[in-house]
Amino acid sequence: MDVGIVGNRRYAGLEAILSRMAREAPALGVRLVVEPELDGLAPGTVAADLAAVPLDVLMSLGGDGTLLRGARLACRRGIPILGINLGHVGFLASAGPGAGSQALERLSRRAFTIESRLALEARLGPAEPFVAVNDVVVHKGGIARVIRLAVHVDGEPVGPYSADGIIVATPTGSTAYSMSAGGPIVVPSVDALVVTAICPHTLAVRPLVVPSTARIVIVPLEPLPGPDAELLVSIDGQVAARIAPHQELVVARAPQPVLLARLGEDSFFGRLSRKLQWGDLSDRKG
Repeated sequence: MDVGIVGNRRYAGLEAILSRMAREAPALGVRLVVEPELDGLAPGTVAADLAAVPLDVLMSLGGDGTLLRGARLACRRGIPILGINLGHVGFLASAGPGAGSQALERLSRRAFTIESRLALEARLGPAEPFVAVNDVVVHKGGIARVIRLAVHVDGEPVGPYSADGIIVATPTGSTAYSMSAGGPIVVPSVDALVVTAICPHTLAVRPLVVPSTARIVIVPLEPLPGPDAELLVSIDGQVAARIAPHQELVVARAPQPVLLARLGEDSFFGRLSRKLQWGDLSDRKG
């Protein structure tokens, strides 16, 4: 089995976990292929472009940001990704830092379940579309300023928005930026997308939940004043591209889902309660 590894060197435990897995991998019939940024970190691993080599599964060693980066690659390749959380929240991860060896052994036996999550595809003109796991966001770069955006859903105008930006989120991303902006939490099994305005400048604007089959078009209505003003499209808060006034951004469901590998029976609501402190806090100690 070929297992790809994405990781974040900023986490102190990364080298120890990766080295331990590299020692155990041969006995399990596993070849560990790390991304170039991890080259030389652990003897016994092979560094390569993970987009270009044969892989059966991907592992993420880091926080949710690392997992999102890996998940976009895994989505494009149609392979599952398993997250080992080395950060604080790790809402998307399947296991903690002490479970690296167990996770590798379970992967080698294919003793895991798959949780399918819908992803987004965002198109700006004729360029290759972006893939997003959490969200696609249109916002102002630099100094905060109100922008005006037209939003259409399946060809029907929703109306112009005056806001700091617009978020189109998947159910997975409904617990991320969209939630912080006042959007609803959507259970991952629900086939829907969420359109959330960031700090809208009217009380009449509220988040929208639309079918996952919807084709959402966002168009900036006018240029921003100032020589350094620019509008950006952000993908999962990690990849950015400029969008010009009157240019169409088309957001729709991606043809491939994100396949999250799970090792246990941890439920979505269990993760909400444990990691996001959801619900009544009276039974929790300070």
